Amino acid sequence: MTRTDPIAFSIVIPTLNEAELLPGLLADLEAQEFRSFEVIVADAGSTDQTVEMATSAGARVVAGGMPGIGRNNGARAATGAFLVFLDADVRISRTFLADLHEQLEGRFLDLATCQIVPLSDSSLDKFLHSACMAVIKVGQYVDPHAPGFCIVISRRLFERVGGFDESLRLAEDHDLVRRASQFRPLRVLDEPQVQVSVRRLEKEGRLKLATKYVGVELYRGLVGEIRTDVFDYEFANFAPKLTAGSRSKG
Repeated sequence: MTRTDPIAFSIVIPTLNEAELLPGLLADLEAQEFRSFEVIVADAGSTDQTVEMATSAGARVVAGGMPGIGRNNGARAATGAFLVFLDADVRISRTFLADLHEQLEGRFLDLATCQIVPLSDSSLDKFLHSACMAVIKVGQYVDPHAPGFCIVISRRLFERVGGFDESLRLAEDHDLVRRASQFRPLRVLDEPQVQVSVRRLEKEGRLKLATKYVGVELYRGLVGEIRTDVFDYEFANFAPKLTAGSRSKG
């Protein structure tokens, strides 16, 4: 790729003490067949080796904060036509960006999310993620949602809606997609897929977390967007635990 070639994708990753898992995603990005991209890590003050690992992998590091703040800061530094928001604990195939580019260009999309697959051998985890995807697929036509660990949006659309609302304490990802879908429809892509960590499920408990997410949606529907700490939320500090039903992604 020459210096005059446009960048197709800006990969934005918010981090806080992700030295254990970030290298896995960075290695996946380095292995991509499609090479027109840049990587931006928005770090919220890590005290481990996250920043050093990101820098050594060739990523640009900018100041982060809560996920919405970090993603906005990363977007401001981005030069790509599309912003791809990923979390540090996801994994992608070597054809992820190639498949994504083909889908976006072929279907003239400005807003998308991907099929999600849990990094777990647990039947319960697979069921929960399948149920979540079923809701997202149906909702793309009536009530668009997309998880923050995989949102793809054109930079022009992102700027048009003003990016993530930094005043929100939770569900800032769904809020962004809702506002953006007023101009361009969200579409859920079957390919490429994103493999997602189950570490939050393991720490908070499957039933407890599922119940909280239902409560979040009820609150948003009845009261409005979440601007106070009505729901507990912890950014980072979710080191994965090795259990019989899960595997580390590092």
